[in-house]
Amino acid sequence: MIRASKLMSAGALTLAIVLGGAAHGHEPGGAGDEAFGSWQGPVTPPDPGAAPKGEVVVYRDATLIDGAGTPAQPGMSVVVDGAEIVAVAPSDSPAANPTGARVVDASSLYVLPGLIDTHVHLATPPNARKAEGQMRRQLYSGITAVRDMADDLRSVAELQRRSRLGEIPAPDIYFAALMAGSSFFDDPRTIAVSQGDIPGKVPWMQEITDETDMPLAVAMARGTYATAIKIYANLPGHLVKKITAEAHRQNIAVWAHTAVFPATPEEVIDADVDVTSHACPIGYQVMAEMPGSYQDPTPVDVGALGDGDNPVITALFDKMKAKDIILDATVRVYAEGDARYAKTKTGRPPRCSADLAYRLTSQAYRRGVLISSGTDGETDWEAAYPALHEELELLSDKVGMPPLQVIRSATQIAAMTIGREAEMGVVEPGKLANLVFVSKDPTQDISALREVAFTVKRGVIYQRAAYTPITEAEGASQ
Repeated sequence: MIRASKLMSAGALTLAIVLGGAAHGHEPGGAGDEAFGSWQGPVTPPDPGAAPKGEVVVYRDATLIDGAGTPAQPGMSVVVDGAEIVAVAPSDSPAANPTGARVVDASSLYVLPGLIDTHVHLATPPNARKAEGQMRRQLYSGITAVRDMADDLRSVAELQRRSRLGEIPAPDIYFAALMAGSSFFDDPRTIAVSQGDIPGKVPWMQEITDETDMPLAVAMARGTYATAIKIYANLPGHLVKKITAEAHRQNIAVWAHTAVFPATPEEVIDADVDVTSHACPIGYQVMAEMPGSYQDPTPVDVGALGDGDNPVITALFDKMKAKDIILDATVRVYAEGDARYAKTKTGRPPRCSADLAYRLTSQAYRRGVLISSGTDGETDWEAAYPALHEELELLSDKVGMPPLQVIRSATQIAAMTIGREAEMGVVEPGKLANLVFVSKDPTQDISALREVAFTVKRGVIYQRAAYTPITEAEGASQ
């Protein structure tokens, strides 16, 4: 398990502080409670975003693909009580046949853990209608959680709340607060996600310098309810290390770009971040001169990498493996970039080609680095399925990962990426009832994940046949 799995989430820490008020002389019903209105609900309120405890459902006789890389097991049943998996057993065993349970016939289906997209952007710029359409498509396509990689967190937090409470059909959201160097904050995206305030001066998107009060900056990021801090761009290696050390001291994970410019990939890895995003920029490690900022469009020098597996890059991947640092490879975004540039020939050329991203991701996988399932983009609004399915198909077809390991990248490893492997990512007792049922075998062809029969999120069933596609109005701003 990576370091992030040992961290209490920022939200949980904040909640612990709030609930700890009684230890400082504030008792429920005492002076000051009028500020909270007259609600005197239970200490553990009902969960409106999950199936109720005591509602037992048996998904009978499916072929189990557990998410941990275990070969498929036919004739298995998954028993769910409310939002929790309570048994996974052969269909003819007593454990799979509890008295009084509702039975769902899954005998023609394959069951997997709910999928997780580990790199999305839901609010750059914020557009709740568009985001809700995309998330509805994600959920009905088998995606039960996403990792939002820095947006306008005022909007993302509201989307997170609405999803978690079941007000909209959507995956659960885990998001990052961003940190970057001063020179990054003329980027128009930072202006779009900080409207009403000054880019770089808001808690969800902070400018970091040598003069920054780092404990305060990290505490402000945690106060956004973020799962992690994202280190983005235009920071030297010593500040990447300083941010990471303070974040870990305050019990919050760090997600970083593989190259932070001018910080090199090796400096990012040596800082002990928990997850790195994008396979391509690790190639900068072999170049004679590292670009000095994110705005420098200098591409990775393919010639400097040579043929085969470059030994410098191999050493970095070995270090990532030893440190349990996950690679959020995002190969799809490079394929998308190639296609866009080939079509328009406008703007700066991509930093590297899709073929180079595939090559580096393959090398990382073969060296034992854990690869997660991030997309950093979306399919057109008219598409039946979201970008995650394209990412997984590329990991299989172009990177060369076996289908079982591709599935693991979108389930067990993806759960590790957000520090939630204790709750999700594998079909086993004690985990959340986050499941996807498909009608074809994805261990033979990963594109079978497009054959969704239904999704289960926190015990609630979402039938694919009931999916309402994204409307033109919802997709108009894409």
